[in-house]
Amino acid sequence: MDKIYERSLLYDFYGELLTEHQKRIFEEVVFEDCSLAEVAEEHAVSRQGVHDMIKRTTKTLERYEDKLGLVRKFLYLKERVNEIMVLTDDERIRQLSKEILEEL
Repeated sequence: MDKIYERSLLYDFYGELLTEHQKRIFEEVVFEDCSLAEVAEEHAVSRQGVHDMIKRTTKTLERYEDKLGLVRKFLYLKERVNEIMVLTDDERIRQLSKEILEEL
């Protein structure tokens, strides 16, 4: 799994557990593709401070995943539902599988 996709999933599942400050900086760097210098200037901190915040926040999200495993369970279920879609000829089952994937 690539780093951006992994960070995105971790944030989707556990982002609400972060402080507002952590969320704001993480979103600006990871999702809005702002440079460390831009974020540092906007928040009146050093570039190193922004870098450290991103690193700590990522580690925090990874610890949540280690303890709760929600991303792992999500990916497992998604894979199983995709297998059902591939293995079945029944159109109703395929449709239900698609609906489940959309809900995940």
